[in-house]
Amino acid sequence: MLILLPPSEGKAALGDGPALDLSLLSFPALTASRRKVLGTLVTLSGKTRAQDVLGLSPGQVGELGKNRQLRTAATLTAAELYTGVLYDNLGLASLSPGAAERAASSLLIFSGLWGLLRTTDRIPPYRLSMAVRLPPIGALGPYWRKAVTPVLDTEPGLVVDLRSSTYAAAWQPGQRAVGVRVLKDGKVVSHMAKATRGVIARALLEGDVDPQTPQELAKVLDELGHTVTLGPAPTGRRPWSLDVTA
Repeated sequence: MLILLPPSEGKAALGDGPALDLSLLSFPALTASRRKVLGTLVTLSGKTRAQDVLGLSPGQVGELGKNRQLRTAATLTAAELYTGVLYDNLGLASLSPGAAERAASSLLIFSGLWGLLRTTDRIPPYRLSMAVRLPPIGALGPYWRKAVTPVLDTEPGLVVDLRSSTYAAAWQPGQRAVGVRVLKDGKVVSHMAKATRGVIARALLEGDVDPQTPQELAKVLDELGHTVTLGPAPTGRRPWSLDVTA
C-alpha cells in the first residue's frame, strides 16, 4: 500500500543536520529534475520578482532567504520538517516502532521542489508550492508528472490518495488509486479535510493493514471506526472515490 500526502505550508524553521545531498534522497531517478528546480528556485529567490512569482505575502518575504540558502542550509527529515494540520494529526513522531517503519516505506510526500519524498529524506526548509509557474520551467504539476510517472507506475500496491488537487496533478495513478474525500453533513469540506486525512493515515499505519483493493480499504477503515462510503467503479484512468464523514 502506498499513502500519498501533500506537503504542508507550515514547516519547521531550522534544520540540525548536514547540508543537502541530492544523491541521498529517495527515488534517485528524480535527481536531475530536482537539481533543475533547485537551481531555478535559488536563482529566482535573489530577484525582485520572486515574491510575486512564488505568491508570497509581505509577511512571507523572509522565506526567500531560506530558498537562497538551500544548498548550504542544515537539513532535517521530512518527518520533522512538515508541521501543518495534516501532519499534526498524523503524528509521525509518536508512531509506534512498527507504524514508523511502515510510514518510512508506505508514505510518499509530493513536493513542488523535490517531486517525491519519503519521511526519512533529509532536506532544508524551503518555500515552493506545486501551484507555482516557475520560469522558465513552467507549471510544476506537469513538470513533475513527466518525471514521477515512470517512477511510481512501477511501484506495486493499492494507492491511498490523500493529496490536495494541486499535488494530485503530479501523478495520476488511475484505477488502482482511491481518492479520499471528507464530508460533513453530506457536503465535501476543506476545513476538516486535512485533519481527517492525517487521522486516516495514522490509523492505517498503526493498524498494520495492507488492503489490496478499494473494497478492502473501505472495510478496513470501517473496522477502524470511520464512516465511509465507496463510490462506484470508475471509468478510464479515473481513481476510485471514498467518502469519509468527519
